[in-house]
Amino acid sequence: MSHYYIRQDLLSSSSRTIIKNQKGDALYLMVGRWGMRGDVLSLYQLNGDIVASIKQANFAFKLGSRFDLYHEFEKVGSLQRVLSINRDFYFVHQLGWVVMGDISNHDYAIYHLNRRVMKMEKASLTTGDFYALDIPEKEEAPLCICIAAVLDYWLLNRKKTEDQLKKHVPNLSFD
Repeated sequence: MSHYYIRQDLLSSSSRTIIKNQKGDALYLMVGRWGMRGDVLSLYQLNGDIVASIKQANFAFKLGSRFDLYHEFEKVGSLQRVLSINRDFYFVHQLGWVVMGDISNHDYAIYHLNRRVMKMEKASLTTGDFYALDIPEKEEAPLCICIAAVLDYWLLNRKKTEDQLKKHVPNLSFD
């Protein structure tokens, strides 16, 4: 079982993000940007080899964008939000992965049928606040890290959209 740590304030930013193991050793470097159709985040090993990337494929206002996942240079799936009433629910087409949990608090898991692919939660360490990713299969780690980046991006954009709507909608409370 492998554990990966990503500093909380860097995951969805447009700066370089280093993914570390539980010993604090750097394993991957994530670079790229978000926001426009065709934007890409790429995950590299420290030797410079690309291991995974995720590309913004289209934009749908209410449901969010669709993102295509690549392992090295081969498309392996598409991540899309599924409309649900009670909670966020995401599906990775082609891989058959389902993402469920409390996305807004970064406490969720990815499943393939009844097998857990990844578990993500917040962790406070002496060096700062991190997202802790527990990924049993090491070869699935690059794709899981890319999915975590997209979910963080969606969450950040949802909060920005809600804040913008609050500015334009009058407060109608009668307290």
